[in-house]
Amino acid sequence: MRVPPLPAEQWDDRTRAALRPLLPRERRNPEGAGPAMSTLVRYPELTEAYLKFGVHVLFRSSLPPRVRELAVLRIAHVTACAYEWHSHVEMAPQEGLSAEDIAGVQQGRLPDPFDQTVLDAADELREHARLSDRVWAALGERLDERERMDLIFTVGNYILLAMAFNTFGVEPKGSHVPAGTAHNDREQVV
Repeated sequence: MRVPPLPAEQWDDRTRAALRPLLPRERRNPEGAGPAMSTLVRYPELTEAYLKFGVHVLFRSSLPPRVRELAVLRIAHVTACAYEWHSHVEMAPQEGLSAEDIAGVQQGRLPDPFDQTVLDAADELREHARLSDRVWAALGERLDERERMDLIFTVGNYILLAMAFNTFGVEPKGSHVPAGTAHNDREQVV
């Protein structure tokens, strides 16, 4: 682990304040914050600035939650980001994704044409940093302009998190398993 969680004895008021955009007061501590947030708070100013955007992407975006989770899981899988994979696999059923959908995300193939378009969008954005006209138009059959913008920023956000978490060595709580493996501990999702 290159950047370990901040030790409990180093947490202070500034550290806790950095988590204000995401976590309730009772979770702004070394035990409640989870491994990702406990690592990010090593740099409180960056964490606070980033979380304002991250909260929009996860909780306030115009993107339908099912579409968001398809895109997030695809990025978590193709970037081998174990922390994000485990966090969002647990969240996925609440947003309407089945075990078959999750397996399809891993394979890059889903039977529903629109769901497949969402995976294609995530793959294109990761590989080419842009969407093809075909995928942009296909997304437009169900998503308005703002929703498509939110999809692009969602994919970009989770690519950024994958880069950070994979580089820092952030793992799911109590886990040393690769992305794509089920995990039972509930963590704060980022």
